Amino acid sequence: MGFTKHAPSADAAGAEAAGLRWLREASPCVVDVLGTDGATITTRLVESAPATPEAAYRAGRELARIHAAGAEAFGCPPAPGGETWTGTNYIGSIPQRCEPTDDWVMFYTEQRVLPFAREAHRKGNIETATLDLVDRACVALRGHRWEVNPARIHGDLWAGNLLFSTDGPVFIDPAAHGGHPETDLAMLALFGAPYLGEIRRGYIEESGAAPDFDSSTPIHQLHPLAVHAQTHGSAYGPELRRAAEGTLRVLGD
Repeated sequence: MGFTKHAPSADAAGAEAAGLRWLREASPCVVDVLGTDGATITTRLVESAPATPEAAYRAGRELARIHAAGAEAFGCPPAPGGETWTGTNYIGSIPQRCEPTDDWVMFYTEQRVLPFAREAHRKGNIETATLDLVDRACVALRGHRWEVNPARIHGDLWAGNLLFSTDGPVFIDPAAHGGHPETDLAMLALFGAPYLGEIRRGYIEESGAAPDFDSSTPIHQLHPLAVHAQTHGSAYGPELRRAAEGTLRVLGD
């Protein structure tokens, strides 16, 4: 049985389908795409069940497997079956750039954080002082060396995009691209995923990451908070400011 939803455009439906298929190459816990038709996408229906520690632990392990599948570059769009998606890429209902680069920090600041923060400011949703602080955080980020390989990431992994079914965890609705593996964990933490400790435990055990691997969480929350400041209004301005302050603390700036 399938579940059909309407996307903002045919490109948005195509991008989501490509992202799901790309992620599913690494994990059966990514929802299966049954087809697209114009601006609609049909996926296999998920039979909802309560979250459990065991399912959360499996979600962490499966997320680590998805990340380990890798990506061609930071910012690369999904490429299911080796065929790169060439349409517009989205997060939620709004477009975002996916221009491949081997420099994570330039990709993250220029394609993820600053475009959304600047648009949030233009719309009057964040104060000039907040935008200036985000700018400072991005400058500080560029002053540090980041030794990380491009991971295959979900890209929009708030708690609502990790479902729990009778068969275990199910990942849905990605903004998939090549990115930093901490990004997905930081978004789960930001928006309150259930049994987050078990997700982290499963992730660490599968990936072999150090227990403090996600100590840079505020850095990776800049993007989703900037997106929400643009799309959901001024309520996210203080949260974005705190993430920028946290980024500067993490970097020692």
